[in-house]
Amino acid sequence: MMAAGLLIIRLIVGLLFVGHGAQKLFGWFGGYGPKGTGGFFESLGMKPGVAMAVLAGLGELAGGLLFALGLWTPVAGALIALTMLVAIVKVHGKNGLWSTAGGYEYNLVLLAIAVGVALIGAGDWSLDAIL
Repeated sequence: MMAAGLLIIRLIVGLLFVGHGAQKLFGWFGGYGPKGTGGFFESLGMKPGVAMAVLAGLGELAGGLLFALGLWTPVAGALIALTMLVAIVKVHGKNGLWSTAGGYEYNLVLLAIAVGVALIGAGDWSLDAIL
């Protein structure tokens, strides 16, 4: 049962991060692509914005894909955790904890999931287990 539970967590969280990365990198799924996301990042003081958007998108896309596959899970968890930590510090932290006020509650949950799975491992139904 633990392998199935970890697989569900990894697939849902990982594939959603792949989608977020695709929003930043390609403008898919209603995203703004590197230029639009870069403009937002610049408004937060993250410069150069386009380069930061590409780095964030690559971190989310690669981290999410690795997380979903259960491949190099500690690296995947670190990539996801890093993007959530930046989101907390640069975007949501000033709004407090609760997401109803634009806070970092959701980002903290995702960060905890990424770190937790990275620490316990991806489970028996993962590429890490096969390799």
